[in-house]
Amino acid sequence: MSASLLILIPLLPLAGFLINGIGFPNIPKGAVGIIGTLAVVASFVLSVMTFNAFVASGSQPFIVPLFDWITVGDLNIPFSFQVDQLSLLMLMIITGVGSLIHIYSIGYMHHDPGFGKFFAYLNLFLFFMLLLVLGSNYVIMFIGWEGVGLCSYLLIGFWNKNTNYNNAARKAFIMNRVGDLGFLLGIFTIIATFGSVEYSEVFAKAAAGFQVGDPVIITITLFLFVGAMGKSAQIPLYTWLPDAMAGPTPVSALIHAATMVTAGIYMVIRSNVLYSLAPSTLEIVGIIGGATALFAASIGLLQNDIKKVLAYSTVSQLGYMFMGLGAMAYSASMFHVITHAFFKALLFLGAGSVIHAMSDEQDIRSMGGLRKKLPVTFLTFLIATIAISGIPPFAGFFSKDEILAHVFEHNKILWVIGVLGSVMTSFYMFRLLFLTFFGTFRGTHEQEHHLHESPASMTVPLIILAILSAVGGFIGVPEALHGSHQLAQFMNPLYDLAKTANPAAFEHTSLSHSEEYMLMAVSVAAALISAIAAYVMYVQKSAVPAPDSEEKSGLQRAVYNKYYVDELYDAVFVKPIKTLSNVLYSFGEIFIDLIIDAFVKLVSLGAKLLRKTQTGSTGEYVFAMVIGIVVILFWKLLL
Repeated sequence: MSASLLILIPLLPLAGFLINGIGFPNIPKGAVGIIGTLAVVASFVLSVMTFNAFVASGSQPFIVPLFDWITVGDLNIPFSFQVDQLSLLMLMIITGVGSLIHIYSIGYMHHDPGFGKFFAYLNLFLFFMLLLVLGSNYVIMFIGWEGVGLCSYLLIGFWNKNTNYNNAARKAFIMNRVGDLGFLLGIFTIIATFGSVEYSEVFAKAAAGFQVGDPVIITITLFLFVGAMGKSAQIPLYTWLPDAMAGPTPVSALIHAATMVTAGIYMVIRSNVLYSLAPSTLEIVGIIGGATALFAASIGLLQNDIKKVLAYSTVSQLGYMFMGLGAMAYSASMFHVITHAFFKALLFLGAGSVIHAMSDEQDIRSMGGLRKKLPVTFLTFLIATIAISGIPPFAGFFSKDEILAHVFEHNKILWVIGVLGSVMTSFYMFRLLFLTFFGTFRGTHEQEHHLHESPASMTVPLIILAILSAVGGFIGVPEALHGSHQLAQFMNPLYDLAKTANPAAFEHTSLSHSEEYMLMAVSVAAALISAIAAYVMYVQKSAVPAPDSEEKSGLQRAVYNKYYVDELYDAVFVKPIKTLSNVLYSFGEIFIDLIIDAFVKLVSLGAKLLRKTQTGSTGEYVFAMVIGIVVILFWKLLL
């Protein structure tokens, strides 16, 4: 694979952004969709070619230098790309799922007046995400990291005439800046410690020169993890992600499945050498991941906005990925990133198809019986629901089960938390499915009259993602099920340095097949029991969630209101900062006005006094000059 073709992978979406961005609104809508989509599809084709060439050449990682970039003293930061197992997998996810989302957007956003601007932003989003995963050092990663933050702000607040949407965009942007400060401090500490930000140099020096549990490595990994908590929405920096639903539904699919939230997982896996040397950091990663998985899943139980349920589901699933990382199950977490990209993109795009048919209605209490009117959307949504619930043989079963198996070896309490999270996940997802597609229609007569299946530009991506959600898990079939786990074998070379740095961490006793069967049976039984409970409650008994106005019990009210975390943040951080800002603004305004007014009056007074000296008498001017000379001479004598 030539370097020029590799460079085209991120440059093609950038070109799409420039063409549609500069040409908007002069380019016809048909051309806008074709330009924006072809740019990403071409990147996907090049990514597949790169992947095949990499495998054919013996899977040897290589770096593509582009140009010398920053040189300060002994610090040299080149602008170069790194091609290895991890970057290739991310390329395939970003461009593959991203292509389907672009195709879907042609139908979903067709009537929007900002169609061209929307596709320009989508292309820019993919450009920065591709830059993030292709960079050979932390600084290039940080550029992509900040770029996807900018694009999320632009797309979440895309319908910027709505104040609530603008607030959601600002919230996402600001909360991510909190995490990004941690990431930036981590990069500065890496520079101070290793004198480089190149992955190859940093990891080689870390493996050769640092002991397990070194305080410097722990500091670096904690700083980096703060960045990951922000970007991948972990406690306490998770509240921006549910509010990000303010953007158009394809944006939600892109953020949750193929781009932004996967960045934190990618960064930790990329830094596996550093994290393998910091077991105490990994414990924190696992605990926060477990807490987030359970906490977000519990909130999802009582949400009634179809996109909000899926948003909390994403936060929960990301928690599972961090639980896996905490147990050093790097490949298992990446496996779940891949399968999650399939079924979460499908769920969001399916939700978009429902919203499209329901004339922008998002409350599942106003839906029901849609499976007959939207058969393709229903069938694909059903497949995604089964997949995310961890029911075999669909994709989510294999990846989530592998994470839980590693967590069981590492920490039994976290495993119990993971199983409880699975119980909740299955229940709220089947609750969503049954309330949306089963029973009788609960919307208005006008909504019912306009119900129709989405156009082919929307349903074809749904079908493709449904197939991937059904069979995608077979790339990681474990030995216990007579599989070879091709994904883990493919990724194993990524951990060679980590094994050198901390061999003891990788020398653990694997579970026996009987233990694996037992763990599989527990997780599958938990998912099936929850699905049956949801069926009994919402199909057989035809229960419908109560209106918001009705009083709920204490616990129900707390869960429904998301445990009042947003209100807590508002009271503890937002309002005090706003109050202080207003006080400082008022003080500054008064203080500055006083100084300026005093200065103006002083100048005015001086001008009046000087004006009185201008009498026009030559004698007075000469006398003033003589006095001035005498004063200057006297002053010189004193000095």
